[in-house]
Amino acid sequence: MIYTCGYEKCAAGHSYGPILRNGYLIHYVLEGCGIYKARGKLFRLGEGDAFLICPGELIYYEADRQNPWSYTWIGMQGIKVKGYLERTSLWDSLVVHYGRDDQMRLCHEKMFEADKLPQNRDLIMNSIMYEYLFLLARKFPGAGLSKDEKKSDYVEEALKYIEGHYCDPITIQEIADYLSINRSYLHRLFKKFTGVSVQAYLLDYRIRQACILLQNTTLSVRSIAHTVSYADPLYFSKLFHQKMGMSPSEYREQNREI
Repeated sequence: MIYTCGYEKCAAGHSYGPILRNGYLIHYVLEGCGIYKARGKLFRLGEGDAFLICPGELIYYEADRQNPWSYTWIGMQGIKVKGYLERTSLWDSLVVHYGRDDQMRLCHEKMFEADKLPQNRDLIMNSIMYEYLFLLARKFPGAGLSKDEKKSDYVEEALKYIEGHYCDPITIQEIADYLSINRSYLHRLFKKFTGVSVQAYLLDYRIRQACILLQNTTLSVRSIAHTVSYADPLYFSKLFHQKMGMSPSEYREQNREI
């Protein structure tokens, strides 16, 4: 999913880094020039070039002092993004040249405009992201489907299963059985791609759904507890307080919308 996008006209010599980022970012140079350092390499970039920043990699970039660049950027996060980018040559090269590809440039412009929408901007921005990744894979094809992407498919299916069955008293073993994989293997994959355990994610998802119900309905705490699979409302309230730092009733009072 998209977590940031923007535009900047840099001052002469403006620099960023050395720093580590927590998501994938693609910068597209609209005009001017500058340098980008990553993976022990130095790239001199100009109009029409794009460069990739990967999470956990030390990077640095700087605008030229005579002809500083302007650029737009798109930032992406999610368990599938790495696999999508590995379908492109950008993953290994870190730098590509768009040339006069108006479609790809337009994606940056549409993303920037969509970010200003007052409602549902996440939907249109994510649709633009998928169009953009498709254009990247078509114009700069890489090696194809990666091993990590195949593994992330299991995690994505687990996420979908949780979203569709969180109101039932499901177990981790049930999710593993649904995917036809070993429970321990599911645990390792899920933790690798999401950073949390399946159990922790399931609890967090249920609490988030409970928050939505508390904020937008007049259902009793007991009914909401049952809706998110907890037969004992006292146990639900205890878990809710551990996660949110307040009781369900206090949360409703502070966040009521109806």
